[in-house]
Amino acid sequence: MSDEVKSAEAGDSAEVESPSLYDRWLAVREREVSVAVLTFLGVFLAPFVLVAVPEMLGIPTQYVWYRSLVTLALIWGIFAVGYDLLLGFTGLLSFGHAIFWGTAAYAAGIFSANVTGSPIAMLLVGTTTAVLFAWVIGWISLRRGGIYFAILTLAFGQMIYYIFLSPLGWLTGGENGFNEVAVDPLLGFLPLGAEVAFIPDMFIRTWMFVFVGIATVLAVVVANRVLNSPYGIVLRAIRENEQRAEFVGLNVWRYKLMAFIISGAFAGVAGSLYVIQRQFVPIENTLNWTVSGEIVIMTVLGGVGSLFGPILGAGLYMYVANIVSGMPTIGDFWHMILGLVFVFVVVLLPNGIWGGVDWLRDRVGDALGGDDR
Repeated sequence: MSDEVKSAEAGDSAEVESPSLYDRWLAVREREVSVAVLTFLGVFLAPFVLVAVPEMLGIPTQYVWYRSLVTLALIWGIFAVGYDLLLGFTGLLSFGHAIFWGTAAYAAGIFSANVTGSPIAMLLVGTTTAVLFAWVIGWISLRRGGIYFAILTLAFGQMIYYIFLSPLGWLTGGENGFNEVAVDPLLGFLPLGAEVAFIPDMFIRTWMFVFVGIATVLAVVVANRVLNSPYGIVLRAIRENEQRAEFVGLNVWRYKLMAFIISGAFAGVAGSLYVIQRQFVPIENTLNWTVSGEIVIMTVLGGVGSLFGPILGAGLYMYVANIVSGMPTIGDFWHMILGLVFVFVVVLLPNGIWGGVDWLRDRVGDALGGDDR
């Protein structure tokens, strides 16, 4: 081989740069296993970061998270992840998702009082109920689009609310809620309120958190699987241009209905977990139209169209509603504070909190020499 050819090959190999550390991270983090592991770490380190660390730093307890609130935030996070499948990835704005959250809660609670209090059975019954309601309401509401679809879902939500409040009050407890919930030990031998003996308290204290944490990880994994499947690509196509999706032969109405049902299933899981944790079904916090508004706010705060953003949005909302509302002086103004936070995020972070995380990640990638983000 001549010296000229050798020098040319050496020059070509020099031009091919090995991928940077950041580029390798980008390739790894998109994998399903990576999403599951990162979600698991985030969920089960949350009590340590949000509760134990502030306690170590001596921050007054009225300003920091408490453990049951972390569990509640994860439950709402499951609800928000499912809602974002509809709003962020399909482009459908629903103001009636309290139906699925609330009916699942009532179904799980009534089932526990009359059949069995097994948490897994309650979860299955509540989720199935939510799916059935989502199928019927979606089948009717999705025949209209835009604002008409949003108003139809709101109307159905108010109809269900008043039916559970009065005509079915003998079964649901009416305005007093359903207070006969009976939750049995998980798998027959693990009381959900009992401490987890083999894990330090600073990380995990009760089996209730383990139960909710595993459900959260599974919810994120399922959502990620849906979004990265051909089905998820179709949902994005419908969001971007519904007419073009129809032109290529896709049954848009059927895909939208399935997205609505899947979103309702997530709400059903969350509603069932909610009643398992509280062991009470308050009608105002399950079927009232404000619940549908709250889930919209959480999703927008976290970042519409992102996988983890809705969970962050749910956490922020829970902190303001439960911690800031109890702070001296400013506690009475927590609604105004939440409104200011919402305006701040919408104006300065139009893609939500997770959009800000993405922006910061890109800047770090630039500093590390990452390419093609």
